Amino acid sequence: MRTPLTLAEVRELPAAVDLVTAARAFNLGRTLAYTLARQNRFPVPVHRHGRAYRVHTTDILNALTDPEPRPTPEPAEQ
Repeated sequence: MRTPLTLAEVRELPAAVDLVTAARAFNLGRTLAYTLARQNRFPVPVHRHGRAYRVHTTDILNALTDPEPRPTPEPAEQ
């Protein structure tokens, strides 16, 4: 089992990371992370590039350090 990332470790990450790395910052498992990403309910915006999911490190840092988290917007109906 992997340990969650510390805030210091998150600050050392590259500009964007894969979904599993982002999930570790929030102490989420891989399966739950992918489920939340597919449902547009991951704690921060997830960007899909082909089959890959990417998360901006600044979004992770903002979510972890912001005293008042903002709600995730609902997906637009198509």
